[in-house]
Amino acid sequence: MEIKTIAVLGAGLMGHGITQVAAQVAQYEVYMRDIKQEFLDNGMKMINDSLQRFVKKGEMTEAQMNEVLSRIHPTLDLKEAVSNADLVIEAVTENPELKKKVLAEADSLAKPDAIIASNTSSISISEIASATKRPEKFAGMHFFNPPQLMKLIEIIRGAKTSDETLSTIVEVTKKMGKEPVVVKKDVAGFVVNRILIPALNEAVNLVNEDVASPEDIDKAIKLGLNWPMGPLTLLDYVGLDTTLAITEVMVKEINPKYQASPLLRQMVRAGMLGRKTGKGFYDWKK
Repeated sequence: MEIKTIAVLGAGLMGHGITQVAAQVAQYEVYMRDIKQEFLDNGMKMINDSLQRFVKKGEMTEAQMNEVLSRIHPTLDLKEAVSNADLVIEAVTENPELKKKVLAEADSLAKPDAIIASNTSSISISEIASATKRPEKFAGMHFFNPPQLMKLIEIIRGAKTSDETLSTIVEVTKKMGKEPVVVKKDVAGFVVNRILIPALNEAVNLVNEDVASPEDIDKAIKLGLNWPMGPLTLLDYVGLDTTLAITEVMVKEINPKYQASPLLRQMVRAGMLGRKTGKGFYDWKK
């Protein structure tokens, strides 16, 4: 099936980035939908700012920027967003009930042959696909933050996802200039978070056991494993609450060994969530 028009549900952190990549690199017509005008305006502002940076660097002309913007259609109307879409990408908050509600609604308004994908980072694809009447045309399409820069997309097969759906999404991924990794089973954490989250949690354990300072732990991993950023800095960026939520999913669905560090729990309770609250392992207020 050929994809020409995409609907992105959500204009937030991930949604606006996915919209930009789809319109800029793959040159799709994109309908970006959110529930409040201020969310849409904010999403469009972030897309504008990002495109301006490409223009400043000389990687894009003003005319090319306007052409990209002309392919993006912000809307509050779900029916307008999905009724012409060949592919619907859901990028709403990481909450199973909310995702299911939005997906059931989108499913009822979309064309019968449209494919639906979810940008979830931790929720079971089979579970949220069950909110639609087309589980065979449903898959995970997990972008990484920021979608404009990160090369990877994890494509997750749900229990009923068809081969044709998977191969179409692989094609779309390549057209967006991204690298696909096919996750053959719908397991919690997929590939990246399955490896990353225990590593981040272990870094918190090292702080908790006073083995080394946060600065030295970050330095050791940056220089010893060649990570671009240390695990505790990364935790502050991702959000300690988000990380805790993923560990809880992994404990429930895979194995109790993924238990969160007691310090991670304490910090979340204290509202020390990282950059978004100004304080995590580092002070971001400065």
